[in-house]
Amino acid sequence: MSDSKGGQRPIVIKKVNKGHGGHHGGAWKLAYADYVTAMMAFFLLMWLINMTSAAQKQGLAEYFRDPSKVSLSGGSGTGDRTSLIPGGGESITREMGHGKKTDTRNKQKEAEQLQQLKLELEQMIKQEPQLQQFKEQFKVEITEEGLRIQIVDQEKRPMFNLASSRMESYAGELLQRISPLINDLPNTVSITGHTDARPYTGGIAGYSNWELSADRANAARQALVAGGLKEDKMLRVVGVGASIPYNKEDPYDPANRRISIIVMNKESEEAVFHSAQVQSSEGKEPAKPRERR
Repeated sequence: MSDSKGGQRPIVIKKVNKGHGGHHGGAWKLAYADYVTAMMAFFLLMWLINMTSAAQKQGLAEYFRDPSKVSLSGGSGTGDRTSLIPGGGESITREMGHGKKTDTRNKQKEAEQLQQLKLELEQMIKQEPQLQQFKEQFKVEITEEGLRIQIVDQEKRPMFNLASSRMESYAGELLQRISPLINDLPNTVSITGHTDARPYTGGIAGYSNWELSADRANAARQALVAGGLKEDKMLRVVGVGASIPYNKEDPYDPANRRISIIVMNKESEEAVFHSAQVQSSEGKEPAKPRERR
């Protein structure tokens, strides 16, 4: 351009200095944070998929397809294969360890209580003079079902009168003495009567070792209750005759005549209820195991 005097006006280029922080702004931080969050969510999803069972995955898929159907009616894919309540099932936290740890702690505590009861019973037999006579007949052991207490016959010291369910006084005294110790635990009790292989000779038509063993088991129940054991702790009283001998090599061994008392653990207790439910001819469910207190 020219000015009024005919000369050229100088061209001025103005530079604006914006500083050096243009490409170091905060936008990239937000993008990076989104990326890290997405990766964490992805790896968490992979971990959950790896830790859940096929039934749980199917149940989750059914829930997202139709939540109301799964919540109200359940189904084979919602976890009710192992649940007593249709449509329920164990939670993912239980499957992934929380519930299992709780179950393990409960079983360990129960095992410790049964072991303590075993020691107390053995100590009682050793220390009390009037009970020391039973030390060879009193058998206590931990089994898969719980704590098993067996009182076996000896040739000159039977628990019951010959071919009878009438209990000798000393046998009744022993059962009454152990009752309070058993009653201290919340566990239920199973009693089984056994005979040897000698045929019953009582002269009653239709009465055999099966009936005799059942009557003896019930007599043992009555003695335990008389000693203080609560009636509602009794879960099962049965007689099995000579079908499960103590001495398998000699079916006539006096030790085969015995009373077996099992202080049942929670697992065996639930198995009894499940068996009763399966065998119920009327299709009615038996009473559910009560909560222990």
